[in-house]
Amino acid sequence: MIDIETLKEYIKVLEDCSLAEIEISDEEDSIRLAKPSADSPVAAFPAQGAAQAPAQPAASSAPAPSGKAIKSPMVGVFYAAPSPDRPPFVNVGDTVQKGDVVCIIEAMKIMNEITASESGTISEILVENGDVVEYDQPLFKIG
Repeated sequence: MIDIETLKEYIKVLEDCSLAEIEISDEEDSIRLAKPSADSPVAAFPAQGAAQAPAQPAASSAPAPSGKAIKSPMVGVFYAAPSPDRPPFVNVGDTVQKGDVVCIIEAMKIMNEITASESGTISEILVENGDVVEYDQPLFKIG
């Protein structure tokens, strides 16, 4: 099985080089990693013959947010709060500083804290708690 640390190293290599995709396999698993393109926003997907998750409906009918946005750095599940019994990290109208945690995205059973890329006021939350988000999908608007 390909362990998460090795997978992270391969992702870093792919991000830092001019390759468009790489495929890694061992005795049990095979995975192909590809940089997102205009045609396919998915950053990582199983290689041929591997089990695939059902496709999620596209959110193309939603208008593109104007102004500054905090975008998802990965594919995963959006969580607005650190746990179900806690309040959300941010609400509309909250002021955030660059580096403040604004949400969590769960990817491959790892909880990744997403931080504000710049300071400002949250003017809109563009996704719902528990939504599956795509790479580079706007999550918040900052006014």
